[in-house]
Amino acid sequence: MSKIEIACFNPESAMTAFENRADRIELCDGLNEGGTTPDFETTKALREKINIPIFVMIRPRGGNFTYSDAEFEQMKKDLKQLKSLKVDGFVFGILNENDEVNVEQNRILIEMADPLPCTFHRAFDRAKNLEGSLEKVIDCGFKTILTSGQKPNVSEGKENLKKLVELSNGRIEILVGGGLRSTNIEEIRQFTNAGYFHSSAITDGGAFANPDEVLSLKNS
Repeated sequence: MSKIEIACFNPESAMTAFENRADRIELCDGLNEGGTTPDFETTKALREKINIPIFVMIRPRGGNFTYSDAEFEQMKKDLKQLKSLKVDGFVFGILNENDEVNVEQNRILIEMADPLPCTFHRAFDRAKNLEGSLEKVIDCGFKTILTSGQKPNVSEGKENLKKLVELSNGRIEILVGGGLRSTNIEEIRQFTNAGYFHSSAITDGGAFANPDEVLSLKNS
């Protein structure tokens, strides 16, 4: 049985994930932008209904992962506000202009989040140098990396995912996501030896997690 995090872009999906035995929810907004910071009131209402871990995305906009001073200030403000809701962790990732892990800015957010764990999201897949980026993310203090192996999806990235699991050697969790479905999770798990998997469980091109897909992912 796999450990499953469901990326939820609306409260309905979060409830579906919760009711169908997901291990964790990644809560975000902005489905068409690949995930942005969710609304404070939405997060507050969900926290009152859901007792599995909720990790909240901190991302002020879609597009690249290099942020202006104003955007970084917004990220700090959002993290501080959402932390007050007793969420369980945060998801973010900041690169510099050269698409390298921005150690300084990521560390500031991790310190603000303390003692809550943080996941470095798929900005990792845009970062240069697989091994070097892995070490930088670990040095920042992240507990998890969400990645498709620096390829467009987990099937194309499975060689790199296997390598990341080996290189990380238990120092950080490799959370496998990006085109992950119940139809390919078993093959990907066996190939990579990863232990935690991430999916939106959206099967119809819409916006909502499919309850059967959440269960299938969990049971595979």
